[in-house]
Amino acid sequence: LLTHGFKPSTSDHSLFLKCSASSMTVVLIYVDDIVLAGNNLAEITSITLLLDSTFKIKNLGDLKYFLGLEVARTSSGIHLCQGKYTLDLLFDNGMLTSHPSSTPMDYSTRLHVISDSPLSDPSVYRRLVGRLIYLTTTRPDITYVVQHLSQFVSNPSQAHMQAVFRVLRYLKRDPGLGIFLDATNCIHLKAFNNSDWAGCPDTCRSVTGFCVFLGNSIISWRSKKQATISRSSSKAEYRALASTTCELQWLTYLLLDIRVSFNQPALLFCDSQSALQIASNQVFHERTKHIHIDCHLVREKATAGVIKLLPVSSSSQIADVFTKALSPALFEENCSKLGMYNIHSQLEGGS
Repeated sequence: LLTHGFKPSTSDHSLFLKCSASSMTVVLIYVDDIVLAGNNLAEITSITLLLDSTFKIKNLGDLKYFLGLEVARTSSGIHLCQGKYTLDLLFDNGMLTSHPSSTPMDYSTRLHVISDSPLSDPSVYRRLVGRLIYLTTTRPDITYVVQHLSQFVSNPSQAHMQAVFRVLRYLKRDPGLGIFLDATNCIHLKAFNNSDWAGCPDTCRSVTGFCVFLGNSIISWRSKKQATISRSSSKAEYRALASTTCELQWLTYLLLDIRVSFNQPALLFCDSQSALQIASNQVFHERTKHIHIDCHLVREKATAGVIKLLPVSSSSQIADVFTKALSPALFEENCSKLGMYNIHSQLEGGS
């Protein structure tokens, strides 16, 4: 690829690009699976022939299935889901006839590292959690619970396994659910971030959660336990701000690689007034010295025009679904704002 004019992306080493004044060709590589995209059919045909002469590749035509991801393209946009992967997961665990659950996790349940009797074969739990982690590629709605369950892979118990089965019963509710990349989106990044202070009952570490939208389409999300203990909720929120800022910067670089540029900063919504005040206060105090690196990072990106910090009410905070288990009503409300839907049910309904 390099000898034929392609350059590796500085943001993703599996991505290679060849650009001219009027065309762009993109090659995405994962081991021996390759996706080609671009606006110059002749260039795509040329690189396909080149790869075939070198490696004897198999051309599968228009992208419809890739590494378990189903791709449905219409004039409105691109729908991504893992419906077959989900059905296989349910079938392999005897859950196809199970009663569906309205949420992936009971919001009143607190799971601990030391729980009831350990599993006789913990590899079953580990394998299930691993498969669920891959499913979060197109299912942001299960990201928090899967992150939470992954904390127990070293010594899973019966309670942990029952929590995994609840996730499977939730997936049974709508196995074809996925994300939609709208073709009519405005080219603008916005993000919501939140934290659950001391959310881990075993370590008292907080949980960071965020989601990033390109226009109205969700393109990135994360739920992750913070590396250190935060002594206040404002510090936990600020660490979450820093993590989201890093993601926005990386996405900006990645999109610039494929010629998507922005004429205004990415909007970063936070529901913590104290965290926003720390970001706007140039003077460090005793209470903020433990997060001074994060303070410098967020302020630097805000000053440079990469991000713009904005307040958001707690009731409009979409990122809640990435930091904690929610009641059925709140979970449904938050997920409805993520822009997820099942394209197969839409087509069957005649829309």
